[in-house]
Amino acid sequence: MPWELIIWILSVLLCLVLLAQRWWEPWMAKHTTRLGGGPWRWYLLGYPAALVRVLFTWRKVCRVLDLDIPRRPRYSMMNRDTMVAGTALRGLPPRLGLPRVTKYGFVVRVHLHPGQTPAAFIAAADALVHAWRVHQVRVTSPRRGVVDVVATGYDPLARVESWPTLPTPRLLAATLGKADDGSYWTVDLRTSPHWLVTGATQSGKSTLLAAWLTELGSQPVVLVGIDLKGGMELGLYEKRLAALATDREEARRLLTSLVTELMGRMATCRAAGARSIWDLPEESRPDPVVLVVDEVAELFLVASLNARKEVVECATLLLRVAQLGAALGVHLILAAQRFGSELGPGVTAIRAQLGGRVCHRSNDEQTAVMTLGDLAPDAVAVAQSITEDEKGVAVTALEGQWMRVRSRLVTPDALRTHADLTAHHVSAPFLAPVPDGGTDHD
Repeated sequence: MPWELIIWILSVLLCLVLLAQRWWEPWMAKHTTRLGGGPWRWYLLGYPAALVRVLFTWRKVCRVLDLDIPRRPRYSMMNRDTMVAGTALRGLPPRLGLPRVTKYGFVVRVHLHPGQTPAAFIAAADALVHAWRVHQVRVTSPRRGVVDVVATGYDPLARVESWPTLPTPRLLAATLGKADDGSYWTVDLRTSPHWLVTGATQSGKSTLLAAWLTELGSQPVVLVGIDLKGGMELGLYEKRLAALATDREEARRLLTSLVTELMGRMATCRAAGARSIWDLPEESRPDPVVLVVDEVAELFLVASLNARKEVVECATLLLRVAQLGAALGVHLILAAQRFGSELGPGVTAIRAQLGGRVCHRSNDEQTAVMTLGDLAPDAVAVAQSITEDEKGVAVTALEGQWMRVRSRLVTPDALRTHADLTAHHVSAPFLAPVPDGGTDHD
């Protein structure tokens, strides 16, 4: 088939798609609930238009972004490095596969020329967003010599959808919301034991903690909390919590009890020849513990010389829990409005133990850098672009990979109701009151 006929057919298809998009858009918006919303609109209108744009702009995009290689004349009597003035060599773009449609976008595979690396295509992701008029572009390299360009046609996090009944995840796993690729966002504390959650007021941080608590509260897990804002946040779930500290002295005692429990679990594992509690027989395995700390910065603030000793002790105990807890079934979820090095050297040491990160909209750049900068530096700008209207939207990073997510909405009334229904779940006898002097484990 001659190229002229192919181009003519594609042009006609493009015109039909643009006309359909103009006349059918009001009808689709009117019937969006009955048709299932964005995916149907994407299948019928968005993907055909994006397909035509990708095929028609690929060569030009590669030339502008310097993603092609120069094509040299087959026959030339001149030196190989000499070019005739006024005669431009036509670039040869990488071979482009056929875009494969997905529920929220499409995936296209690019075969690289010898000598090319994925870095240039990763850097060109923002330019591809504008050229193809899609919501987001991510570039990955599944194997050497190829890159997969994953485009999201529209933002699946733009609106709150109804939540279907999901299968119960395994112990310590929680389905918290949705990711920007349309999949459910599930966090498993067995594989990523400790997490840091940051975000400004009204950014969705408390909603995420509420979703996390309700997911874990339905499981045989010991939940304990530290809320130095007088228990205003975690107090809503106090009936399900085995312990709740609302001032620094109570926090010190609670952390001391946890360290004592860790020492006991360590002795149990050593006696049984196990490297973690998950290697113990199920009948003798202790229940996992999750410590939720809301506004962890309050734990490090020093208002007087007398408070400095308490701060150092709490920071040391918290660091010990983070270092020893992963294999012994004690996990941390730390939340803060701001999280920076000005809180003290203990903050940086604790952050190094928190392999999972979630960053909502933040009012200062340092919080976003401290949360994401060491795991996914390119995600810092994405987190700072979150607007005030995008409540619940955040950027999560784990093992160098990041994605945009949105937590599901759990109202305060729903949180209280869930606490009442699950208050009977797990007791924690090891959280008996600790004497004022504490226990020295050093």
